[in-house]
Amino acid sequence: MAKEKKVKEKKIKVEPRVIPENIRPGANLKVYHKIVEGDKERVQIFQGTVIQIRGAKDSKMITVRKMSRGIGVERIFPLNSPVITKIELKKHAKVRRAKLYYLRGKKGQEAKLKEERVEQ
Repeated sequence: MAKEKKVKEKKIKVEPRVIPENIRPGANLKVYHKIVEGDKERVQIFQGTVIQIRGAKDSKMITVRKMSRGIGVERIFPLNSPVITKIELKKHAKVRRAKLYYLRGKKGQEAKLKEERVEQ
């Protein structure tokens, strides 16, 4: 009989994720997501405005837009992805649409949304 080699399994450290329920278009968010570079892992923050939400329940995805050095950058985040560690809700804006694609054509002060007061 051949001897079986025991392989040590790495236990993945799973942290409880904090995802607010009241995410909606126009919200300003900070998304903390993991980035793997080689064998190192770090958390990077992407802060911007939610311009769309699509999907339902388990397949819900948000598109977050920010301006970086005068260039618009958008990222799509699946909310149930293990890559996302935390989402912080900074503020809500008063919007009348579900998809805020018109922000793509705006720059600077034009792209600013009216803040909506939220009692916590």
